[in-house]
Amino acid sequence: MPASRTDTPNLLVLIKSLLPSLSKAETKVAQEIIREPEAASTRTITELARAAGTSEATVVRFCRSLGLTGHRELRMRAAQAVIGTGEGPDREIAGGDIPTGADMARIIATVSYADVGAITDTADALDTEACEAAVAALAGAGRVDVFGVEASGIVGADLAKKLHRIGCTAFCWPDVHSALVATALANERDAAVGISHSGATTETVEFLEAARARGAATVAITNHARSPLASVADHVLTTAARETTYRSGATVSRIAQLMVVDCLFVGVAAKLRRRSARALAATAAAVSGRLLPPS
Repeated sequence: MPASRTDTPNLLVLIKSLLPSLSKAETKVAQEIIREPEAASTRTITELARAAGTSEATVVRFCRSLGLTGHRELRMRAAQAVIGTGEGPDREIAGGDIPTGADMARIIATVSYADVGAITDTADALDTEACEAAVAALAGAGRVDVFGVEASGIVGADLAKKLHRIGCTAFCWPDVHSALVATALANERDAAVGISHSGATTETVEFLEAARARGAATVAITNHARSPLASVADHVLTTAARETTYRSGATVSRIAQLMVVDCLFVGVAAKLRRRSARALAATAAAVSGRLLPPS
C-alpha cells in the first residue's frame, strides 16, 4: 500500500471547509485571515482580534475549532499558506471576483485561476486514507448507488458511468422516487455515494443516511468537512472550491468534484486491474464502430 501523505492541509483550504460550522464571532476571524493571510502571519493575537472586530478569546476558540494548538501555530500555518499559494499582485487580480464591466481577458484570467485553484486546493485537502477506504468500499460493493442534485447530480452520473465502464454495478438516481427505491433495497454488501458542495442538500443527506441505516458503506464528497452530509458518511472526501461572481455551485465546485471522482475511478480500476482491463477493452470495442473515419 502506498505511503499516506503526512503534510498538513493549506490553512486557507482548511478554514473554508469549516466555515459553515464556525460561530458568528469565529467566522469574523476566518474572513479576516482569508482576506489578508499575509497579515495574519505576522499579527499578534490582539492585533488579529482587533482587525476581525472580535476578542482574543474568540481567536483562541477559532484556533481550537481548526484543531490548532494555538495562535502561534495559526501564524505559522498562515505564513505557509502565503508561500504555498504565491500571494502577490497577479494572484489578487486573477483570484478576485469578476467586477462589473470586466473585459474578456480579466474574465478568462479569473475563471481559469479559480478552476486551477479548485483542483490544486482539492488535491491538498483530500485525505489519502479516506480516499483509500472509499476506493475499497466501492471496489468491494455488490452495487453502488450515487446521489446528487442538479450540478452534483451531473457529477454523480459521471461517477456511475465510469464505474459501469469497468464492470461495476453502479447507478445514479436523478429523482426522489428512484432514490427512495434504491435506498430501500440497499444492504450491507452495497455502497452509496452522496455528492453535495454545501453538504446540506436535504435530499442527498436523507438518501445517504437511509442507505447507511440499511447497512451500506457510505461516502460523502463535499466542500465542508463538518456538514450534515459528512455526519452520515463513513468516508468523507473534501473538495476545496472557491466560487466567484456569476459562478455558483454549478461551476467551480463541479470541477473539484470531478477531480475527486476521477481519483476514485482510477483507484477502483487499479484495485480491480484485470477485470477493469477486460471491461475497458470490451466497451471500447463495442463503440469503436460508431466513430466516423478521418477525413
